[in-house]
Parts: sequence; C-alpha cells; structure tokens
Amino acid sequence: MFEKSTWIKLPRSVLLGHGVLEDLGAAVDDLYLPGRPLVVTSPTPNELAGDRVRAQFDDPATTVVEEASFEAVENVIEVAEEVDPTFLLALGGGKPIDTAKMAAEHLGIGFVSVPTAASHDGIVSGRSSIPEGDTRHSVAADPPLAVIADTELLADAPWELTTAGCADIISNYTAVKDWRLARRLRNVEYSEYAGALSEMTAELLVANADSIKPGLEESSWIVAKALVSSGVAMSIAGSSRPASGAEHLISHQLDRVAPGKALHGHQAGVASILTEYLHGGEEGEWRSIRDALASIDAPTTAEELGVTDAEFIEAVTTAHEIRDRYTILSGGVTEEAAIEVATATGII
Repeated sequence: MFEKSTWIKLPRSVLLGHGVLEDLGAAVDDLYLPGRPLVVTSPTPNELAGDRVRAQFDDPATTVVEEASFEAVENVIEVAEEVDPTFLLALGGGKPIDTAKMAAEHLGIGFVSVPTAASHDGIVSGRSSIPEGDTRHSVAADPPLAVIADTELLADAPWELTTAGCADIISNYTAVKDWRLARRLRNVEYSEYAGALSEMTAELLVANADSIKPGLEESSWIVAKALVSSGVAMSIAGSSRPASGAEHLISHQLDRVAPGKALHGHQAGVASILTEYLHGGEEGEWRSIRDALASIDAPTTAEELGVTDAEFIEAVTTAHEIRDRYTILSGGVTEEAAIEVATATGII
C-alpha cells in the first residue's frame, strides 16, 4: 500500500523588483496579519530602510541585532515577549533574517523577510545558520510567510555581498551531485524536482554571469530570483540538500580555521571548484564554475579568499568530520590528495 506523504512549506507571497518595499504593508495585509510587527534588523539596514518599513505599520516595535548568535535569538525572544507582536519582520542581510527565523520558530509566529542584500539563499529558505564559537549551526525553521526583495535596495548593497550570493548559487552544481551520490550509495531520499530546480538555478546564473555587473539593478534582479528559486528547492526537499554539499562543509570548516576572513558564499564558490573536480566531471565543468566566479569578481583561489593555503587544505581534509551528511568528501581525503587537487584547479 502506498503511504508516502510530504509537507512542503513555501512563502505565500514573493514580491521582487524595483520599489516593491513600498508595497510591504499591502503584502502583509494580504497575509491577514493584524496587530503590530516586531522589526528585527541590524544597524545599517535600519538606517537605510527602517523608517520606510515602520511607516507602513501601526505602532511597530524594533530590535537591533549586532551579530547573529544564539544570544541574539534569545534577546529577540525576550523583546517579543514584552511587546507581544503578531509577527516578526526581518530587515537586512543574514544576521537579522537568520535570527528572526529562529526566534519566530520558538515563538510560534510567522515572519516576513525583507532582504537588503542578495548575499545568500537564507532570505527565503527554511534553514537558519547561526555561529557559535568556532562552529556554525544549521537549524531547521519555517520559511518566511512572505519575501519582499526590492532590487533598488539590493543594488545599493556592497558589491561583494551580491557576488557572494552568486557564488552561493553557483555552488548548487556540486551540492546536487553530492545529493545524487548519497542516493546511489546510501539510499538517501532524493527529490528529482528539487534537484532539477536547484541545478537549473545554478545553470541560469552561470549563463547570465557576463551580465551581472556592479551598479546594475538588473543584476540584483537576476541574483535575487536565483536565491528565491534555490530557497524554494530546499523547501520542496525538506532539507538543505539541494544547495548544501561538500562545498558547504568546507566553507563551514573555513569559518572555524580562518574565522571572519571571507564571506560564506565566496567560500562555498571556491570549494565547489574543488568538489566538482573530485566528482570526476569533465575538465570543462570545473573550469566553467571557476570562470563564472571570476566573471562576477568572486574569488577563485585561497589567496583571493584571504586564507592561507594551509588553512584551505585543513578545511578540505577535516570537512567530513563536522556533519553526518554523505558527500564526495565522506571518509576524508589525505593532505597530499587535497594539495594535489587544489593545485590542479589553481586554488592554491
């Protein structure tokens, strides 16, 4: 008897494009969310757009997050318990969005995502990434009720944040290959739809890499659409598998061995060059990843990431230790092998 079932949680509304921040209040009304919001933001986004957001609501409360951490999540929960909001509204980049996502999950209320930088697919996904000491925790949570991504705001964000978002999407190539490998060798549940959507998103971004340039709002449109698509793929899969494989494990280890030196998306992008090579793909495949990254000014080497060769190799050789997720790195690689591959691909 067939008994399989699934529960896919997706945003109810996605507003994307020029000037859509002014439609935020209307989008929330469409969600039938009465009462006051608690705006969770960080200093710069609060200065850039905080007043424009608050002006669209009656009696909104605000809390400012300096750094993403479990302590910040607890602080948001405490503020929410005092002001009793109907929902949380995350305004900013990864710090406020990941923090609000976890806090909303704990409080049992929804949240609305208003990104001010297209730096990662957490703007729409049901995963929250929170650092703790020299490690980073990926925690399941509900995706936002709505995403309002104003490309005018996104285009004004630092260019390196946009290129980090691009690199994060490009790394989906190898994340999906790891997922398929886990299905073949460990019988891990695999979604053809989610895998195909994630792969297509990476391919579209690579195909449009030449048109992604600083200062162009159209570039923010392309990247934001890709980030939304990637987040939806994760919601369909019910896990981060469509966008997180060995390349993300390497990135998480770089956060430990070389904290604060590079952005997550950039690290995942460089790591995907190496993991594509390990997957035994044709030479043109890992080169196409490297060339696409280079064309958008994203790093392609350890030096451009700001990490030493030794730090990068340590991250590669220890990445398999940090999560029980089958990837091309499961079982580990020797230091000699890691050096050989990193040298062959020009990473070191």
